[in-house]
Amino acid sequence: MPKKKITYGILNILSTYNNTIIAISDEGGNVILSSSSGALGFRGARKGTPYAASKVSELIAEKAKMLGIKDVGIKVRGIGAGRESAIRSFAAQGFNIGFIRDLTPIPHNGPKPPKPRRV
Repeated sequence: MPKKKITYGILNILSTYNNTIIAISDEGGNVILSSSSGALGFRGARKGTPYAASKVSELIAEKAKMLGIKDVGIKVRGIGAGRESAIRSFAAQGFNIGFIRDLTPIPHNGPKPPKPRRV
């Protein structure tokens, strides 16, 4: 638990194809809370689903309310299925959202991407 009362936090959402990791940090970047869909008991392919992301978001929102956080800024990274549902689920909990930034890294012709699967 932090020593002083925090009312503003930054919600960091990392959404990959395989998992969704959500953390709340203070304005200095120090992590206060974090959780992932794997930590909630989702395993295998279920970790990357929008449902798992919304459940993680609800858990983090509940813990953030207990700490007294009322205002958040949201930073989103990654291209997984859970990014939209995590934002919607967190917004539905009644927080004031200051900004939403997409910080997904975009390669400037980096390594060759993997071939698509043939199923």
